[in-house]
Amino acid sequence: MKSDRELKDLSIGEFTRAADKYETNHAGVYNICKKDYPDILKEIEREPFQDLLDAGCGTAPMLSLLTERFPNAHFIGIDLTPKMIEVAKAKHLPNTEFVCGDCENLPFEENAFDVIICSQSFHHYPHPEAFFRSVSRCLRPNGRLILRDMTVKSHLLHWFINHIELRALNYIGYGDVHCYNQQEIQALCEQANLRLELFEQRKGLRLHAVIRK
Repeated sequence: MKSDRELKDLSIGEFTRAADKYETNHAGVYNICKKDYPDILKEIEREPFQDLLDAGCGTAPMLSLLTERFPNAHFIGIDLTPKMIEVAKAKHLPNTEFVCGDCENLPFEENAFDVIICSQSFHHYPHPEAFFRSVSRCLRPNGRLILRDMTVKSHLLHWFINHIELRALNYIGYGDVHCYNQQEIQALCEQANLRLELFEQRKGLRLHAVIRK
């Protein structure tokens, strides 16, 4: 079993290698992340907002879309991998700031955001409860976390992914930590005084959750 630091270092290494090709047609497995963007955008459009944080923003593909759709809003992207932030900053997106930092300890003030989005990043966090506490602190009252990741309903498959598949990926250089089911997300919400408003397993084993402060 890898230590927490080793897992984070694996993620940094993985996404340093991926940064330059992350948004190209040669992104390999990361191409599947593009399937999350329409659902995230549709969820964001349900309510007005001014300040949005993309947690685990990568090279900012989602923020690139959002700055076009919402030119008067303010955006911040945070990612653990310096190379990802370097590529994101090079886009010079309007009304957008980028921070290289740890989503388990969001370096922002209380009540800073109306919306936090987290897409295909959460399963890399060794301390998910710390991320949820940071989200609870940084969201404004009635603010939302829109969470996209992988999930499965089968208990047997859930066990296999977490105890066999992801451990194997760690040993070949990937920083994956855990695949979450609804019960686990519910428990994390309760610990952080957040409310799980919506949890769905969508096409492609996609976890789609809306979590409210």
